[in-house]
Amino acid sequence: MNKVREQGAVWVRDVLVNGLLASGIVPRFVRWRLLRLVGVRAEKSAVCAGLWLGTRRLEIGRESFINYGCRIDNTAWVRIGPRCDLGPQVSILTTTHLMDDQTRRAGAEKHMSVSIGAGVWIGARATLLPGVTVGDGAVIAAGALVTRDCEPHTLYAGVPARAVRTLSRTDSA
Repeated sequence: MNKVREQGAVWVRDVLVNGLLASGIVPRFVRWRLLRLVGVRAEKSAVCAGLWLGTRRLEIGRESFINYGCRIDNTAWVRIGPRCDLGPQVSILTTTHLMDDQTRRAGAEKHMSVSIGAGVWIGARATLLPGVTVGDGAVIAAGALVTRDCEPHTLYAGVPARAVRTLSRTDSA
C-alpha cells in the first residue's frame, strides 16, 4: 500500500503540479490558488509558467513574484517571504548528499530548509544551495551561487556569492 501511495504522490507532482499547473494554459494570477489546492502554502502572488516543485513543502508570501522556469527542490521547507521577486530559472535546492567512499561518492541524502526574507530580489539563474537563509531586502545577482547565509539589505554576486555592498533604504539599481 505504501508503494501505491508513493506512486500516487509522484503522479500528483509530475502530472498535476509540474505538468498541468505549470503549463502556460494556467494564468499566472490563478496559479497560486491552484497550488494551494494541492497543499502549497501560497498567499496572493504571481507564479509564472514552468515552476517545478519537488514536494508541497513551500510557502509563498503575499505579493511575491516567481518568474518563468524556476525550480524548487523542496524536500525540506522553502519559505519565500512577502514581496519577493525571483527571476527566470532561479533554482532553490534543499537536498544534498553526505560524502561517501570511493565506490559511490554521493552518500545518504541530507535535507535542509531554505528561507528567503521579505522584499528579496533574486536575479535570473541564481542558485540557492541547501540550508541557506537570505535576509530581508537582500539582492542576489543574476547567476550567483549562494552557498552561505546572506545578510539583510546586502547585494551578493559571484560564484560563490559574496557580499558586494550594503544597501541603504534609498538604493536603486
